[in-house]
Amino acid sequence: MDVLLQLIVNGVIAGGNYALAAIGYTMVYGILKFINFAHGSVAMVGAYAAFVLATSALHVPMVPAFFLAVLFTAVLGVLIEKAAYKPLRYAPKLAPLTTAVAVSFVLDAAVMILVGTEIKTYAVPFEVYSIGPVFITSIQVIVIVASLVLMVGLHLLLSRTRLGKAIRAVADDLDLSEVAGINTNFTISAVFAIGSALAAASGILIGLDSNLQPTMGFLITVKAFAAVVLGGLGNVYGAIVGGFIIGLVENLGVWYIPPVWKNSIAFGILILGLLIRPTGLFGSKDNTGGVLQ
Repeated sequence: MDVLLQLIVNGVIAGGNYALAAIGYTMVYGILKFINFAHGSVAMVGAYAAFVLATSALHVPMVPAFFLAVLFTAVLGVLIEKAAYKPLRYAPKLAPLTTAVAVSFVLDAAVMILVGTEIKTYAVPFEVYSIGPVFITSIQVIVIVASLVLMVGLHLLLSRTRLGKAIRAVADDLDLSEVAGINTNFTISAVFAIGSALAAASGILIGLDSNLQPTMGFLITVKAFAAVVLGGLGNVYGAIVGGFIIGLVENLGVWYIPPVWKNSIAFGILILGLLIRPTGLFGSKDNTGGVLQ
């Protein structure tokens, strides 16, 4: 029972990170109806941006480095959308998909060239707390609290603000939104900024809890994509639920299978989810619903 409780706590922490990454994925799909396979690499860039700020000659403290890296990655997301995706907005769906893969390779290569291929760590001091039979570090507490705060903030943005209403309208019907006077180009850029910022936060939090390597973007991509498919393409709340399910099942799975197979669990859930419910837990049959289905 003690081991079970520990694995559940670990699963919730991991699920919060996956959910943050999955939100950006599903928001872009809800708006443009294509899968941004560069999303995990954007998260990786955000994680390395915070690392460079914290370990450079500037020695930026971790909290300001976190926010500066998130801001940098939000701008990067907008630039990627303008340069790589906007010219292909009305092209066949295979074109932006291929471009997204190319962007992912470029970002991975750029980080390898600039920072190196060695595994990096933030080297942030932490304490270990014992809550009954469960052990949790101060870093893990920060990870889960930050994840929940960001999710609540996104919910308030989408449900209470003018920008949130515009995002939902564009997700429902892009062309009709233009006719109604909504600045769709600005709204799409805002979605990429928000999604990239959340991806960066996810990458940084994962790095704080483990380590950094240039290939980490691939695993983030796979697990976030699995969460999106499980929750339902285009549904923010589905992505959040899917992220936590992936995190919990992944960590509980190591009770029965060797830990070396842990990362393959996301693939298994993805395949199983597609076989049992192709539309996902909260998705519609045609997946044409808005960001807040």
